[in-house]
Amino acid sequence: MEHPRFTEPSNKPALRILFILSFLLIGQIGAAQLFSKEKLLNRENFDKQILTFGFYLGINTYDYKFDYNELINEEIVTETTAGFNVGIVSDLRLTEYLNLRFEPGVAFARRDLFFTDPSFTEPNQQLREVNSTNIQLPLLLKVSAKRLNNWKPFVIGGASYSYNLSSNEDNPDDNSAGQFRQKTGVFNYEMGVGIDFYLPYFKFTPSLRGVFAINDELVRDADPDSPYTGNIDSMLSRGVFLNFTFQ
Repeated sequence: MEHPRFTEPSNKPALRILFILSFLLIGQIGAAQLFSKEKLLNRENFDKQILTFGFYLGINTYDYKFDYNELINEEIVTETTAGFNVGIVSDLRLTEYLNLRFEPGVAFARRDLFFTDPSFTEPNQQLREVNSTNIQLPLLLKVSAKRLNNWKPFVIGGASYSYNLSSNEDNPDDNSAGQFRQKTGVFNYEMGVGIDFYLPYFKFTPSLRGVFAINDELVRDADPDSPYTGNIDSMLSRGVFLNFTFQ
């Protein structure tokens, strides 16, 4: 018997629409800055500072990438929900167009995993709710274009470490007792784009970033033939962050 939630529409399209609408709004602001005849520069000397600080707020969505030992039809279905992230920014000016950034923060996320093994007949066997509270420690290089009026686009990338406070790694119970477990520490690489907008009293920066785990996060069940973890070769998180930074 299939759990009824398998037939519910995923909220991924809604999240994609949210991200698209946010960046369309950002594009409108950028176009207004680009074609404006106003030449007065806001925060003209902001980027000449060696060290600046700020904070960010944002939303995220996390998924998993599963690789399997054997190709079978019983793949794991992941349903994502929108999460929340918040953190601080330390920015070190290296050159006119290159900055080193440390952006420690906390990201809250949830993923629902549906296991399609035909031996599962009860909803509590098919579903695992995976909650994550990640302390994010990214060290990033920001490469900017030349400032034009009061805006400046950039690309950003680097490495990060995630410490999951909700991993359950040390829990002696596994999926046979209803506990899905992940590793606590995960290394990631990050890539993104954004635009700096120089406003009269602060710099506002919307950015879109992808976060991709490097090491396997799955803690396997005690039974090597477990229907939950036995066929999984690796499980890697993939996240999309929409951040709004204020400096």
